[in-house]
Amino acid sequence: MIADMLTDFVEKKIAEPAEKQTHAYLGDQSLAKGLLAGVIGGILATAAKALAERVYPPRTHGEADPTALAADKLGARNLPQAQREIASEAVRWGFGAVTGAAYGALAEFYPAAAAKDGVNFGMTLMALTHEGALPALGFSAQPANQTTREKSSEMTTYVIFGLVTETVRRYVRKML
Repeated sequence: MIADMLTDFVEKKIAEPAEKQTHAYLGDQSLAKGLLAGVIGGILATAAKALAERVYPPRTHGEADPTALAADKLGARNLPQAQREIASEAVRWGFGAVTGAAYGALAEFYPAAAAKDGVNFGMTLMALTHEGALPALGFSAQPANQTTREKSSEMTTYVIFGLVTETVRRYVRKML
């Protein structure tokens, strides 16, 4: 009896349209509001990810920080160390703001993107960066050569990034 009720509930949730599973603003869509809410969400999520990485660091064996390598490729290599660190942080925070903006715009017009309270976004972003673009650009090891700790830390911190981005985006969007 209870098992049947539980099965019915799960089947109804799966069959439910994406619009009912998300926190969308159908009928009041605005690219500017979506971008702004996403930027704010991405910036706060970057802070949350940075804090989570202090607790559970992805690189413990001297691996290079991908944002520092990206900053060097963009021209920071010839700068004094203090300015190189600023450039690395600019890459980190810029990436968070840009991905948050893209997510905010996407969620505005495609509400299913906000499903799972941003976890899907965080996992997708991790797959695109740490399993795709960063190894391809030589900024991190290939996924097969990454340590278990690096993979699990990145997964954990990107889930946090996605959750915070969506939570803040949703709150800010309601206020706009």
